[in-house]
Amino acid sequence: EVQLVESGGGLVQAGGSLRLSCAASGFTFDDYAIGWFRQAPGKEREGVSCSSSSLGSTYYADSVQGRFTISSDNAKNTVYLQMNSLKPEDTAVYYCAADFLGGSYYVPTRPHEYDYWGQGTQVTVSS
Repeated sequence: EVQLVESGGGLVQAGGSLRLSCAASGFTFDDYAIGWFRQAPGKEREGVSCSSSSLGSTYYADSVQGRFTISSDNAKNTVYLQMNSLKPEDTAVYYCAADFLGGSYYVPTRPHEYDYWGQGTQVTVSS
């Protein structure tokens, strides 16, 4: 059974940092793309950063480029999202998700392309 468990969310002041973790189980890490998404109240879920360690490919949304960094520890089956220089507009529930690559060379970036989701972790950035 595929499971994704996020942690690391919280309340932080603007300009601060947080590191989110996504502990994955039930699948072979290298066979999947892992994505971080977020959803703010009243808004659609959006891709923040998506990556495949086997493809060596990483995507960042324009809004987080240069501030957020996705990384992984394959030995621990854990993906991280380091978030620096946080802004109030980064406030959202953050989700990690996994998508089976199945030989694809494309790292998906849209929510509907992902099959498995964690429960989400709240990030609140105060001004």
